[in-house]
Amino acid sequence: MPPSPTPSPRSRRRFAALTLAAALGAVTLGAPSPAAASASQTTPASQAATAEAEYLVGRGIADVTGEAAETGMMGYSSFDQKTSGIHQRQRSRAYVVVDRASGKRVVYVNADLAMIFQSVRQGVLARLQERYGSLYGEENVLLSATHTHSGPGGYSHHVAYNLSVLGFQNGTYRAIVDGIAESVAKAHDDLKPGSISLGTGTLTNASVNRSRDAFDRNPAADRAAFPGGIDPAMTVLRFRQGSTDAGAISWFATHNTSITNKNTLISPDNKGYASYAWEHGHEGVRYLDNTPGFVAAFPNTNAGDMSPNLNLKPGSGPTEDEFENARIIGERQLDKAREVYAGAHPVTGGVDARLTYVDMENVTVRGEYTTDGKEQRTCPAVVGASTLAGSVEDGPAIPGFEEGMRTPVAGIIDALRIDTPSWLATCQYPKASLIPTGLLSNVHPVTPKILPLQIMRIGELYLVAGPGEFTITAGLRVRRTVAQELGVPLERVLLQGYANAYSQYVTTPEEYDTQNYEGGSTLYGRHTLPAYQQEYARVAAALRQGTPVERGTLPPDESARQFTFQTGVVYDSPPLGKSFGSVLTGPASSYARGSTATVEFATGHPKNNLRRGGTFLEVQRLEADGRWTRVLDDGDWETTYRWTRLNGLTGTSKATVTWRIGADTAPGTYRIVHHGDAKNLLGRITPFTGTSSTFTVTG
Repeated sequence: MPPSPTPSPRSRRRFAALTLAAALGAVTLGAPSPAAASASQTTPASQAATAEAEYLVGRGIADVTGEAAETGMMGYSSFDQKTSGIHQRQRSRAYVVVDRASGKRVVYVNADLAMIFQSVRQGVLARLQERYGSLYGEENVLLSATHTHSGPGGYSHHVAYNLSVLGFQNGTYRAIVDGIAESVAKAHDDLKPGSISLGTGTLTNASVNRSRDAFDRNPAADRAAFPGGIDPAMTVLRFRQGSTDAGAISWFATHNTSITNKNTLISPDNKGYASYAWEHGHEGVRYLDNTPGFVAAFPNTNAGDMSPNLNLKPGSGPTEDEFENARIIGERQLDKAREVYAGAHPVTGGVDARLTYVDMENVTVRGEYTTDGKEQRTCPAVVGASTLAGSVEDGPAIPGFEEGMRTPVAGIIDALRIDTPSWLATCQYPKASLIPTGLLSNVHPVTPKILPLQIMRIGELYLVAGPGEFTITAGLRVRRTVAQELGVPLERVLLQGYANAYSQYVTTPEEYDTQNYEGGSTLYGRHTLPAYQQEYARVAAALRQGTPVERGTLPPDESARQFTFQTGVVYDSPPLGKSFGSVLTGPASSYARGSTATVEFATGHPKNNLRRGGTFLEVQRLEADGRWTRVLDDGDWETTYRWTRLNGLTGTSKATVTWRIGADTAPGTYRIVHHGDAKNLLGRITPFTGTSSTFTVTG
């Protein structure tokens, strides 16, 4: 094979920042001992009453919302896309399942995040070890993300995924790690005898193939599995505790990118809306009440080439309103999930898991897995030129930097401008190589090298945890390999994407050859997918045989090598003649249902206190007995909290709270409350609360 073309120095200068900033990140609690914890889950009476229950089932939910202002957002990797408030908070949803016969247990987590990075997994496992010892560890904990592109970033330990965020953001990282660990702790404490049911269905109006020409390069047998060029499968696990419904996990492949890179409000996007609507709308869960309730997760599968933008352009389809699209695509997933849930059939079988660590840059792939039947190798990671095009259907590339332009990360970018050696260009062919990140990671962690490959069994369902974005055909091939090794039907094996780590895309070799965005973002070369198939087969064999799998070398902890160019909050000051919490713009005296109430307050920087597990706003209603009760907060769909800097020199800012008054809102007297925190020149942070005048909502 001829070597792929190497960019000229001028090209590298123009494209290096794009490659790392737009392409790499943008893809698109003391504790009881483990023995005591296990023994204390049920009372003798409850055990006797539910002796037939095969499992212990627990569920939990917690807040993972990071810094809500002046923090780069993760997903589209736009330097200009920085958080400015909250549309809806991000949540982590956790499930613990214990096989009462064997005593084995697994933890499944799905969080409203763009990705689960190795940094997050390392942090969460450390927290769980502090609390539970060896009860929950590397092998039996699976962490996954919904892949929303509307949350704060900077929580990876790899340069590539922090660059556009201006480095590592410890506040966001801690919120995510603490929130996930909290959700697992809640699920652990919630364990009760229960049952699991499984159902499947198809959903054809919530996704479209954004890389159809690459998909069409696959063999007919593969294409036949997806007649519409999409993966329409909806798979639902239904959890019950005794006779009470406890939660559901509903897998469906579509990018969580209904909301575009023009948005700066934190949002869990379409999948987050589906979770919220089921929990809040159908089951009456109120997150701030902090009581156990129904937990509904909507994770992704092999969504690498699946877009929710049905008109194949950002924010378009089925309407031209990005937030309405998020609601509609979320509602479609919800409706199908509830339909499947209602018809789910009880399942049996144990729980188990296996995990190994693989150096994905150095895998020798046997001929039985390659397309030409010959032994091949993976390569050190390289970002391809086609990555610069971005995914025009979900988030096009960012305009390039002009020569001579300086940014806070310019020095790092300069250090990354090295030629791709010919041997590596040949290995990565036909990729036009730009940045050989695999050769740079010895100097500083740029992209991951050692990845966790895990398979988890929950009853009759097997989850192949993929540390990246697999296209539907790539996912199909992994599922076929694992199903064959396990000796189970294909539909009982799912590719769980965005799990345990993140390494960008995984395409089939045929798709790779087109070098579309997804192929250019497949880091380890043309034989990346065959390498995954081979290694997952090894894990599946160990799971089937009930034997250990070689653990491999754990990835290093890179926390000590992090940098940030983000300045912290210096101080806050209210506008002249005002105090923190003062109302700058009050509400009207009356609103009709369907209209929007807006109130502005003098505020401090939200980085002073992320209010994780709390809220920056409340909509309160006056009750007949004179009490004020909270009816909405910043986790609700109808409200927004937006922070605006008024004067950088004086540290003055305002909070704008809006309430889109729903058609089903009860008429009555209401007020809007803002909670904030202010930092003085000595660094002391003080909480405050502002309250608007009252207003009425009429029918």
